[in-house]
Amino acid sequence: MALKKKPITGMKDIMPAEMEIRDYVISLIKDTYRSFGFSSMETPCVEHIENLCSKQGGDNEKLIFKLLKRGEKLKIDEAKEEADLVDGGLRYDLTVPLSRYYSNHANELPSPFKALQMGNVWRADRPQRGRYRQFMQCDIDILGEPSNLAEIELILATTTLLGKLDFQNFTIRINDRRFLKAMAAYSGFEEKDYDSVFIMLDKMDKIGIDGVAVELKENGYAEESVEKYLALFKEITNDVEGVRKCKEKLEGCLAPEAADSLEMIITSVESQKEAQFKMSFDPTLVRGMSYYTGTIFEISMDEFGGSVGGGGRYDEMIGKFTGQNTPAVGFSIGFERIVMLLLERGYQVPASRSKRAFLLEKKLSQNRLLEVLAQAREERAAGRQVMIMNMKKNKKFQKEQLAEQGYTDITEVYNG
Repeated sequence: MALKKKPITGMKDIMPAEMEIRDYVISLIKDTYRSFGFSSMETPCVEHIENLCSKQGGDNEKLIFKLLKRGEKLKIDEAKEEADLVDGGLRYDLTVPLSRYYSNHANELPSPFKALQMGNVWRADRPQRGRYRQFMQCDIDILGEPSNLAEIELILATTTLLGKLDFQNFTIRINDRRFLKAMAAYSGFEEKDYDSVFIMLDKMDKIGIDGVAVELKENGYAEESVEKYLALFKEITNDVEGVRKCKEKLEGCLAPEAADSLEMIITSVESQKEAQFKMSFDPTLVRGMSYYTGTIFEISMDEFGGSVGGGGRYDEMIGKFTGQNTPAVGFSIGFERIVMLLLERGYQVPASRSKRAFLLEKKLSQNRLLEVLAQAREERAAGRQVMIMNMKKNKKFQKEQLAEQGYTDITEVYNG
């Protein structure tokens, strides 16, 4: 039987042109985030299955690539349930592994710890535009900082990076889980129903406010509560005034400091931003991860038609490992979607160094070859990128290919 040439569904081979952009973006990400004081770290791609299935990852826990036990530990004939067969899984994000990492190494790390982590993650998801089953994530997190300085720095660092990649006029949508709970409480929903209500609210951008109303009523919620709840979204604006309106309207349900903190984040970022974008208070923003405890945010781009990154505060996750809660907030950019958008717009990586190619005549003498090798060595030492190739019959096409790869200086080498 012939071997299969195509990659597994939902995964892809990466061609050199895309790889050049990916390498450049990775380098720019690291340089930009390090300028904000973040330090690179890394975790294994495989995590304990107990950590991945801790009911913190939302629907992603249904998409885990699970790993069978190995060697003598794998006893298929004796297995009665999945736990007898599985002890690990490929990570579906970088936040759960980071929390385990920090709980294991906190005494060796500075406080606060500003972490930069990049790596592949895996989800058994339905592939579509900009979504794969294996994809690169790029996270920055600040652990041990309880104040909103963490959110401000994360948003400024991420938007500065996007600005360097020539993205403009995107939107940072921001909300707070405390606002979501306060609005639900104000409207008369019971606390046990909050998550279900939020799942339906999260569909607002797809089915509209009327669609959300229908779903809430069909699920048995009181019409009075539904009407009171949705009326809030009609009167709240997507700016600082909207935050202030919530503070006033939700008095008794919303802690004043939650509103003050969100207003400070929005105004501080707007004042100090380096890229062209806008901050938008969005009380319908939910985000699926159940581990979020406070501020949540997403990057929205019209040219993609959806989110290309997001994050939020998860102050209780590390406590699942240590028994003691630790302030934590993170921001992840959709690396694959960013690269896809750059490819679609024909993005050219800024030339960092010139490129030169030598095309060698067939049966070039050893002395002449050594001369070319010596010259190439000198040029590489001077910072140039040098390609040495044997000349092909279709020399014209060969030169065109080299020119497409950025080789602007092409020298033909003969024995004479």
